[in-house]
Amino acid sequence: MQLTDFKVLTFDCYGTLIDWESGIAEALRPLLARSGKMLSRDKVLESFARYEAAQQSETPSMIYSELLGVVHARMASEWGVEPSTEESKNFGRSVSDWPVFSDSPAALQYLKKHYKLVILSNVDRESFQGSNRRLQVEFDFIFTAQDIGSYKPNPRNFAYMIKKLGDAGYQKREILHTAESLFHDHLPANNAGLASAWIYRRHAQEGYGATHPPPARPKYDFLFRSMEEMAKAHQEAS
Repeated sequence: MQLTDFKVLTFDCYGTLIDWESGIAEALRPLLARSGKMLSRDKVLESFARYEAAQQSETPSMIYSELLGVVHARMASEWGVEPSTEESKNFGRSVSDWPVFSDSPAALQYLKKHYKLVILSNVDRESFQGSNRRLQVEFDFIFTAQDIGSYKPNPRNFAYMIKKLGDAGYQKREILHTAESLFHDHLPANNAGLASAWIYRRHAQEGYGATHPPPARPKYDFLFRSMEEMAKAHQEAS
């Protein structure tokens, strides 16, 4: 199997193209300061991952910016802090401020010359607009949790994307799903019969950070530590 075998690259955005862990940690800094707790960055992110996954399962149709506000309030309660409605809303609105991985725009611009580029993200359309500007590329299709009414790893999200791409003339064997999260993306991609490329952004760190641990270890067809590495691999395969 080669990267050149595919016509469509489907992407998770947050954690893969956008540095959501830095964005989340920074947006939670005021709450952590109010709590007075001395928690490591990874402990903060692991707490976020636990509440985010639970809330997405409990309220699959909730808009992501609103869902983040609920997650923020639940984290405040865990840390013994009275939740602030305004602070929770600000956290929910922080997505468009989350920084881009520095290699993402150039890699996407290169890959755009060779593939259709697609987003499959657990986010709302308005929040993604800010991230899209940072990524500096025009995606051919954008599928959000708001469009689908559920959150990955729900198989509905992958079925929705596969159906839409099928309607546009692309078969599953022509699609390579590209993502960091084993929980949100690679395991359901396996179950949907899609090939996948793991962008292992956390290769130098232990644990799963802001991503909930997967219930089983998925397989993947390619492994890259960055989007730059993926673009270079395509150049070498061409």
